[in-house]
Amino acid sequence: MRLALFVAAWMVAASAGATDNVLLIQMQPGGHYKVWHTEGESQLSDDEIMALEVIATPEGSKETPTSAGPARAYETSDGVTISLPAAKADKSVLIDRDGCGHVRLWHAAGATNLSEEQITDIVMSALPEGGKRITVGSYYVKAFITKLGVTAALWNAPKK
Repeated sequence: MRLALFVAAWMVAASAGATDNVLLIQMQPGGHYKVWHTEGESQLSDDEIMALEVIATPEGSKETPTSAGPARAYETSDGVTISLPAAKADKSVLIDRDGCGHVRLWHAAGATNLSEEQITDIVMSALPEGGKRITVGSYYVKAFITKLGVTAALWNAPKK
């Protein structure tokens, strides 16, 4: 049910033309947030992602060449993070899998930049089945609690 609601919200956001339309927000030590983006400069094929996922270790895998430059895979409590030191801004990606096992990447850098206060508002509105739609800046947002953190679907709010 949650997956169906998330997909529906994501499709609404995608059709509305919002850049970087889904974010993954994770609470970090000290009360700050790590925000992952659905879109980013670092693109890897599913084959590259799965190959890195297999060799990931907590200390980091050996450096492996990829289409996005050299990469190292780290096994973390959230899953596998791939470090891409040659990237301009998007220097890491988080591997996620949907309910069907399909690979999805979350990017460390993206086009949507929200303030800490706006991110807090999103996190506070999140519920497992999707919280109430809120307005954050120029976006409408619907937030869901997931296994990796809070997933937020954003779409452009109409200008008043």
